[in-house]
Amino acid sequence: MTRPGTEIVKLHAPPRAIPVRWRASARAKRVSLRICPREAEVVVTLPHLSGRRAGIALIREHADWVIDKLSRLSPPLDFAPGAALPLGGVAHVIRHEPYRRGGPFLDGAALVVTGARAALPRRVADFLRAEAQLRIARLAHPHAAALGVMPRAIRVKDTRSRWGSCAPDGTLAFSWRLVMAPEWVADYVVAHEVAHMRELNHSPRFWALLDGLTPHREAAVAWLRAEGPALLRVG
Repeated sequence: MTRPGTEIVKLHAPPRAIPVRWRASARAKRVSLRICPREAEVVVTLPHLSGRRAGIALIREHADWVIDKLSRLSPPLDFAPGAALPLGGVAHVIRHEPYRRGGPFLDGAALVVTGARAALPRRVADFLRAEAQLRIARLAHPHAAALGVMPRAIRVKDTRSRWGSCAPDGTLAFSWRLVMAPEWVADYVVAHEVAHMRELNHSPRFWALLDGLTPHREAAVAWLRAEGPALLRVG
């Protein structure tokens, strides 16, 4: 089912119906497109005075690439009893036990969710956000101490295009979905943003700082490129 605001563009060669979301941008210099894994749609950015005809032409020009990327997306993973939810890179089965008290809580390789079935998706989402907050803070503080900095705040969000960010005032923000990745991958993202507190750029000095904090840069970037889109399909 297409979500509101998404248009269906029909390709004839190869034949395919493509969900497209249009994004106007006064800062963009040219028409561009990207795949949104979370919504399984194409996002086309249109500069000022560019019409949708230019976007459709770009989609058709890159039709094979678009179709390949969409077809490779993992199926969505809903928060439901029996679903295998990754947590720290390890699958945990969601187990609904409505008559137990407390929770949600981890029980070995299971995430036990109590209460009404209708509340289960919200309770799982709340648990993951809280768990992400705890785990990310635990990773951030040693890196910050190593660099002699102190984050103003550490926040978790549901970002669509970035795993983490560092504001000029020292506020760090991260996707809660990092809690599903292996810890060494999350550690790289956290170290990356902490290093920005010293170097708010991607200069050689920044990369040297980052490599002093974590040895996982290349492997983590490769993991996020290959497996990150699947995390965006969860929930």
